[in-house]
Amino acid sequence: MHGRIRPWDCSLPRRPFLFKKGLCTPSEPGDTRPLVHWGKYTRYSRLPVKPGRRKTLDRKFVLEMNHIGKDFFGNQVLKDVSIKVKPGEIVALIGENGAGKSTIMNILFGMPAIHQTGGFTGEVIIDGEKVDIKSPMEAMKHGIGMVHQEFMLIDGYDVAENVKLNRENLKKTPLGMVFGKRLNLVDQLSMHKDARTTLDSLGIDLGERTRVGSLPVGYKQFVEIARELDKENTRLIVLDEPTAVLTETEAETFLSCVRSVAEKGIAFIFISHKLDEIKNYTHHVFVLRDGEMVGDYHTRELTTIRMSELMVGRKVEILNRQTDGEAPEHREICLELEHFGVSMPGEVARDVSFQVKKGEIFGIGGLAGHGKISIANGIMGLYPCRGQVKIHGKAMDVTKTSDTLNEGVAFVSEDRRGAGLMLDESIELNIAIGALKTKNRFVTRRLGIPFYDKKEAIAYAKKMIQELDIRCTGHSQPVRSLSGGNQQKVCIARALTLEPDILFVSEPTRGIDIGAKKMILDSLMKLNREKGVTVIITSSELAELRSVCNRIAIVTEGKIAGILSSTDEDYKYGMLMSGVKPPEAPEAGSPQKAGAAEAGERQNAAAAPVPETEGRANS
Repeated sequence: MHGRIRPWDCSLPRRPFLFKKGLCTPSEPGDTRPLVHWGKYTRYSRLPVKPGRRKTLDRKFVLEMNHIGKDFFGNQVLKDVSIKVKPGEIVALIGENGAGKSTIMNILFGMPAIHQTGGFTGEVIIDGEKVDIKSPMEAMKHGIGMVHQEFMLIDGYDVAENVKLNRENLKKTPLGMVFGKRLNLVDQLSMHKDARTTLDSLGIDLGERTRVGSLPVGYKQFVEIARELDKENTRLIVLDEPTAVLTETEAETFLSCVRSVAEKGIAFIFISHKLDEIKNYTHHVFVLRDGEMVGDYHTRELTTIRMSELMVGRKVEILNRQTDGEAPEHREICLELEHFGVSMPGEVARDVSFQVKKGEIFGIGGLAGHGKISIANGIMGLYPCRGQVKIHGKAMDVTKTSDTLNEGVAFVSEDRRGAGLMLDESIELNIAIGALKTKNRFVTRRLGIPFYDKKEAIAYAKKMIQELDIRCTGHSQPVRSLSGGNQQKVCIARALTLEPDILFVSEPTRGIDIGAKKMILDSLMKLNREKGVTVIITSSELAELRSVCNRIAIVTEGKIAGILSSTDEDYKYGMLMSGVKPPEAPEAGSPQKAGAAEAGERQNAAAAPVPETEGRANS
């Protein structure tokens, strides 16, 4: 018996089984193979296609990168690296800073720096076809999106304009119909409506008409993510440290969104140093070390400890500092804030009061957008502020940044590229410039005329490169060409060069691998312990704060909700972040009394199960 050919059953031809036009053998019950026209013949598609599934699911891998190699001027940074990703799969790519993660993703995305330096060896296959991607535009045509570790946004545009950049919705005009689409008009209403839908899918309370330049770092990351998800032909998205600047709650919201998008068939390559997120939200893990692939595992086969050992090639000691609770009573107050407010867009501090004692490590935590980031920025005079700031008992005019620096205060910004570094200058000059300007260090005089002592600066830079393990080709390498984690280490080195009495550090380990994270936190504790420097750390990583700080202030809605000891129970931190004062919580501004931690295990959020996928593990 023969069946009629229906237009909606048709698909593109693929080596057909041929039948006369209009006639073919009917399929068995449940057979979903579409019928295909080809000239005067008709055939069944060779592969079954399930209704509602993406076309890419017909193939085993949406992406294959085979035997990739790359060198920069003789320095081999990738050696025979292979990665395979299936549709709908979340694949993790982990490794230390400088391991080659960003380089292999730049190859995939066709970044000009790859082809301007001799290209690469190996092959890239997308949906079974070998491709030669030479520009980001070509990558996007193949359905590849990328959220870079550093922002690719235009500050002068609003959120919707950034989300729709180069893909603007247009309204036809008579001139456009005659002379081409360049004379059409941008459909602002439709464009903002589409952006609003994408932002809502991410669960973000962010206005689509807000100027991106006024947003804090965390919200800029959401805009980057929304831009990639808004593209209709996206089949693979590379996420380079997407949660590095997000709080735990924001990260959970984002990763849940990634999982729901993956269930629709879009694949993700997830680059992160947060191994707990890798364990809980990915299907497969590739491990890079020194440019070579040293691990190819199902995520369920690895613990976070094993991941870290594979990354660094040695066992990693988990940082767990035993704090003494309250700073000793006899120590003087080195920093005091009274009714301090800062008008930083997206991070407004309204009424902040607390005291920091000399020689302690003091933490400032809280959710993004509640004002924690603005406190250090306000004290350094980067944003308009009000209230009183006392340093060593002396009332300061914080609008005069030079006076604050002369009082022995140093600052490491959370925005290393925008406010922390001179990207086109050498590592040596970036490390030396702060002390050169404020301390007259690295200065030599000849006939009474001051000159830059480059020899001394180079010697000091080499020392800091070794101590902080800055992965680079040498002290003269431009900072722009360093990985994000190594750029952060340069910021830390420059602050330490000032030999400060009080050191503000905002998001010190953002975008840094677990080995380097421990090294930087150890350096801060060593500075505190051996030189008596008071360290004030602002971080979205509550566990990080609790591992190194004596006391932690939680900022909620621009105010200090309470100050806790690092040994206090988890529920107290949760209540303060929710704006609820827990029992026996200390008043803002008063020191937290030391006390023994209650017995019992800390409550940990149960990780959502990750669906199993067919593996490619080499072990």
